[in-house]
Amino acid sequence: MISLALVGAAHIHTPDFINRLSRRAEVKVKYVWDHDRARAARAAEKLSAQVVELADIWSDAEVVAVVVCSETDRHEELVLPAAAAKKHLFVEKPLGYAAADAYRMARAIEQAGVLFQTGYFMRGQPAHRFLKEQLSKGHFGQLTRVRHSNCHAGSLRGWFDHEWRWMADPKVAGCGAFGDLGTHSLDILLWLLGEVEAVTASIKVVTGRYEGCDESGEGLLRFKGGAVATLAAGWVDLADPVKVLVSGTEGHAHVVDGKLYFQSQHVAGADGKTPWEALPEPQPHAFELFLDALAGSAVPLVTPREAAYRNAVMEALYDGARTGAWIAPKVL
Repeated sequence: MISLALVGAAHIHTPDFINRLSRRAEVKVKYVWDHDRARAARAAEKLSAQVVELADIWSDAEVVAVVVCSETDRHEELVLPAAAAKKHLFVEKPLGYAAADAYRMARAIEQAGVLFQTGYFMRGQPAHRFLKEQLSKGHFGQLTRVRHSNCHAGSLRGWFDHEWRWMADPKVAGCGAFGDLGTHSLDILLWLLGEVEAVTASIKVVTGRYEGCDESGEGLLRFKGGAVATLAAGWVDLADPVKVLVSGTEGHAHVVDGKLYFQSQHVAGADGKTPWEALPEPQPHAFELFLDALAGSAVPLVTPREAAYRNAVMEALYDGARTGAWIAPKVL
């Protein structure tokens, strides 16, 4: 039996993680902590766990891992002692509030030598796995431009009006809608294309429903490999049918309404006219991969350094939007 602790239950994905934990016969959540005791009690009841203080979690050798679903501005104060206590860590995205705290956490996790994972689930989707494979084989030729979009209508529908209100407060979350959803698209772009030279963006409030919180944005990224990418993210979109576009001198791909269209001079039958069906199997959700890793399986995980770099690039995107300049991300 693998004993875990839930450290913070504030994130909107917490109910999903509780359900996933409840379905894993080999996993037991022993403890729950949250600075909001009532919220901790609600989560603990669902998990048949005990509400305790943080010191009880750090000192209990039976607890091998913690799942951090607190508000983003509390991550560092939870991750550093967890790493010092040699607890394996799942930390909900983004890892940090900004680049500086994200890199401090990444170094602490690396020095502790513990397992780490964060919630970048899109890497396991068949279309993204296929694109990474084709890019690695050079089937797009010289890559010229890439686009990724991750949008929903959360602001229009009031998803953050009540229980999850902190996620629409950049002073607590570290970002607004563009950073919240855009970090998933950013992860895919960086996973596919590598490091960036500089970035800029246009990020804005649309409805004003959440004071001081951006609701939509477009990022522009220059990659060291020569490609230029755009990133769309926001909470004010009624639909988001065109998720991905990859264009090169010898290939092209796009995903529309969940269907991948692929054209390449190097792949037989890839004429781009009909949906491409020969896709890899989906991988489990990022959270499931973390639980699999705890159970001893060799599975792909996001590294602490990758997670911190995504914080750094997102911070640069916000800086670019504020200044109207191209910004190189801080690598600390």
